[in-house]
Amino acid sequence: MGRLVIVSNRVAVPKRGEPPAAGGLAVALKDAFSSRGGLWFGWSGTASAEPADVVRHARRAGVDYAVIDLSQAAYDGFYAGYANSALWPMFHFRLGLLSYDRRQADCYWQVNQHYAEKLLPLLRPDDTVWVHDYQMIPLGAALRAMGSKHRIGYFHHIPFPPWAVFSAMPGAEDLIRDLLSYDLVGVQTNRDLTGLIDCMAQGTGMKVRPGPEVRLRGRRVQLRAFPISIATDEFSELAARSVKSAEAKRLGASLTGRAMVIGAERLDYTKGLPERFKGFAALLENFPEHRGKVTYLQVAAPSREDVESYKGLKRKIETLAGRINGEYSDADWTPVRYVGRAMPRDTLAGYYRMARVGLVTPLRDGMNLVAKEYVAAQDPEDPGVLVLSKFAGAAEGMPEALSVNPLDAVGMAETLHAALTMGQEERRERHGAMLRRLRENSVGGWAAGFLDVLEGRVPAEAPPTRAAALAVFQPRLLSRSASTSSDKASGDSSGSQVAALSSAMAKRAR
Repeated sequence: MGRLVIVSNRVAVPKRGEPPAAGGLAVALKDAFSSRGGLWFGWSGTASAEPADVVRHARRAGVDYAVIDLSQAAYDGFYAGYANSALWPMFHFRLGLLSYDRRQADCYWQVNQHYAEKLLPLLRPDDTVWVHDYQMIPLGAALRAMGSKHRIGYFHHIPFPPWAVFSAMPGAEDLIRDLLSYDLVGVQTNRDLTGLIDCMAQGTGMKVRPGPEVRLRGRRVQLRAFPISIATDEFSELAARSVKSAEAKRLGASLTGRAMVIGAERLDYTKGLPERFKGFAALLENFPEHRGKVTYLQVAAPSREDVESYKGLKRKIETLAGRINGEYSDADWTPVRYVGRAMPRDTLAGYYRMARVGLVTPLRDGMNLVAKEYVAAQDPEDPGVLVLSKFAGAAEGMPEALSVNPLDAVGMAETLHAALTMGQEERRERHGAMLRRLRENSVGGWAAGFLDVLEGRVPAEAPPTRAAALAVFQPRLLSRSASTSSDKASGDSSGSQVAALSSAMAKRAR
């Protein structure tokens, strides 16, 4: 069995002597890496004045890391621009926030091609390549165009909308065709799989066969849902320890016996934070018996502060928190506590265990692991209640949560009231069912399941020839290069930056 090669947008290389990161993909892939070794490739997180061609290597705990810097121009076009100002809102059904710029779109494909050029020489013939998330959709096609015959899978961590939404993105057909270069495309939920199948069928005109799969030049592209999970028992143990910490004790003392509702996520317009604040305000308005008896703690870590829509969201949240506190506070009680910075994972785990209600209300999410962490953190003898948006991917596998539509403030208030007044027996029953399911579907099982399909069902037919792969990939690059040249001729400075990047890559390719 060959190595596992992971490609993700951001790679955090652990410092020497320190353990790997405790969250996200690091936890999900720990078992896979430990059993077979592997390579993790991606962006270092550094944006410099000049393009950087040097791949830096490190080895930590049996895992090889290979990272590369981006130029500031590439970061602005690829990441802050197209990936987060166009793709992110589109995939989250927020077309009104989609900001498309042809030059940024060109940069997105060019950076992916650049990554492919740097990754391919690092690959061994029997490696399995697993590409992660929307920033890297074209990477598989770029590798195929350069002759890669590896098993290559792609996992999409965020929602996948139907073609009626997806087709609003200029170049939508290009994105869907790029997905045809993978052997396996995975999404979070059956709802996302339905969207993916719809886009494959309408965006390419190709038939989606039962399975589901798409046949292409002797290859098959398999489409599957793989709901990601958490390391349930590890998080439960962490929460049981952390609730005894000094931080948790200070919080508990400050509550003076009041119930706590908690929300914790990145500050992002997909998370439904303004709607959540309005729902809590409606609770205090419509159920006055909770005034003075419940505190809402919202932790919102800063995110993408260089994107304008996020700056506006921060101001809106701060205004809502101030308005609620101004209207309902007493001398000894502040209903909303808003923390606008990141908190350590162990601190949050302890806070989750203390909270009577976990409030998770995204307008759209791929999965939402906070919902699962909240359940794992609870004391089974006296658990809290999860209030969960019907639009979260986690809702598909957590029917015992109290479901809400975050756009209905009064409905959210009614559900919060039900959660705060629910009896212990019902709380135990709901929590117990969700906890059992979490333990049956661990994060290690998610990774193993994806890799089993990717490596165990590789078609016997040879991958497409280099010429066939180029026929899929290269025409789009040529058309995009032409558009970039016309943008440059118009005198736009950002177009010139992207054109310069294209030129540099073309020279390296020669």
